[in-house]
Amino acid sequence: MNIHGFKQRKDAQQKITLVTCYDFTLARILDQTAIDGILVGDSAAMVIHGHPHTVTASMDMMVMHTAAVARGLTKKLLIADLPFLSYRKSLAQTMDCVERLVQAGAHAIKLEGAAGNADCIRHIVESGVPVMGHIGLTPQHVHQLGGYRIQGTDASTQAFLRKEADMLLEAGCFAIVLECMPADLANEITQRLPIPTIGIGAGSHTDGQILVLYDLLGLTDFKPTFAKQYLQGAELVQSAIDQYIAEVSQPECPVSIMARIDDENPA
Repeated sequence: MNIHGFKQRKDAQQKITLVTCYDFTLARILDQTAIDGILVGDSAAMVIHGHPHTVTASMDMMVMHTAAVARGLTKKLLIADLPFLSYRKSLAQTMDCVERLVQAGAHAIKLEGAAGNADCIRHIVESGVPVMGHIGLTPQHVHQLGGYRIQGTDASTQAFLRKEADMLLEAGCFAIVLECMPADLANEITQRLPIPTIGIGAGSHTDGQILVLYDLLGLTDFKPTFAKQYLQGAELVQSAIDQYIAEVSQPECPVSIMARIDDENPA
């Protein structure tokens, strides 16, 4: 699917599905599924590199993961996050960062927030690169927000989020992520905008949903209340490793393993 397919899905009232991905192996698996798009998220800083937040993601990190995922995909829309402050220094530096991500294999980029970003987004879009917006809980602003908490819980912040959604639409975004906001507000924004909304912790009435793949597969200790686990991945991996250890610990096991290797690779 390309970005025009997103709009077609919204118009047809068909849900859009996205997940994050950070590596070649899982990208190859995702490429064989019906998923509509892949986000190389700056959540890689947390999920892959063990940092406490996404602020530590760098351009080098994002380019490396984007290139790895791109090598594993043949038919999926690939969106890459612009990391913290990479689009807040100068337009020239921003475009250098966009160029690096696109040359690494991204078809579109995502950035957080609308205030102060509208002109930048407009220039990126006019330069030929699709942009996905992101409002609500914007993890790159975690220090300013005072932590990871739901946004839009009062009239003033709801008005602010409506304004941000309008700004992103006007700037040319092809879709907007709505993260951690009341479901009724997300529904209102979804119904009002002609472009698709992609929810994460924003209820079920958005035009699509996105989840961190490692949360979906149950591979992390972090278990957000809005993210359903579709697999007990950590337990399955641990069980497989334990089985391997148990078999290797048996005296006859290494011999049988080597015998199979020798049979398959005769001298």
